[in-house]
Amino acid sequence: MKLQQLRYIVEVANNDLNVSLTSEKLYTSQPGISKQIKLLEDELGVQIFTRVGKHLSQITPVGEKIIALAREILNKSNDIKIIAKEFSQPNQGSLTIATTYTQARYTLPVVIQQFMLQYPSITLHMEQGSSLQSILQTQAGLAEFAIVTDISQLSDDMIALPCYHWNQAVIVMKEHPLAKSKLISIEELSKYPLVSYDFSNDGSDLNQAFLRANQSPNIVFSTTDAELIKTYVKLGIGVGIVAKMAVFNASDDDLVVLNAGHIFPYSTTYIVFSRSLYLRSYMYDFISQFSPHLNRQTVDKIMLCENTSEVLTMFNGVKLPVY
Repeated sequence: MKLQQLRYIVEVANNDLNVSLTSEKLYTSQPGISKQIKLLEDELGVQIFTRVGKHLSQITPVGEKIIALAREILNKSNDIKIIAKEFSQPNQGSLTIATTYTQARYTLPVVIQQFMLQYPSITLHMEQGSSLQSILQTQAGLAEFAIVTDISQLSDDMIALPCYHWNQAVIVMKEHPLAKSKLISIEELSKYPLVSYDFSNDGSDLNQAFLRANQSPNIVFSTTDAELIKTYVKLGIGVGIVAKMAVFNASDDDLVVLNAGHIFPYSTTYIVFSRSLYLRSYMYDFISQFSPHLNRQTVDKIMLCENTSEVLTMFNGVKLPVY
């Protein structure tokens, strides 16, 4: 049994049993992959895949178990290389972060600047998308960390570290009727066209707030880009609902920011990563720089939790920063 054979069966499974596509991705020949899979099956005395003619048609029940173990073995073999590199090249490597626009624009720049000064030989990459897209990228091994707010679809093979809370704000132009309101209500918001984040997720905090008040929001424009929300509010398209942290610079002087903490519950930002990820020292440092209460000892303790519920229970009563 060879690691290369295990890699072949895992990649074939990843590519929907398409050996031709697998060979292209692994820069090898299709007959070579087929031969090695057959040699492995002969050695084990079982079929990993069923076949129709020369084509793989299905993974057998025992094949599912073998492939699952093969994934673990390959992950562990990669960890061995990482551990060796941790000692031979402790301050060299790469870090890919998948995150949302709001995090990338308003919370990460200072942290990344500090991190790059400390680790000039670490290559940083950033991928932007929705919370779900960022988590899926991390789960697939395309990024080490996802920095997101929505973890409603997080699986138990992922770890979520609570970093900080943040509030929504309502923004209007100075001449808008709501501009002089000291305490706005959700009923008042329902009367105006709204410009905000995506409301398509029925479980979102924004949607739930309107549902609890038996109100229907009039969403005329939605985007993940807070700057676009502010732009369309300034054009008079509607009342904006945006992360409070996104309204702070001189270009926003023509906007009135209204507190919405009594209408919408605070949201929490998390750093998410796979349980199988071997955390290198510079990764621990990035986590603590982004969220100082998450030191190495705390992170290691969290990693012993079996699921997200256990992690959140650990943080009951802990006061996270609020932005």
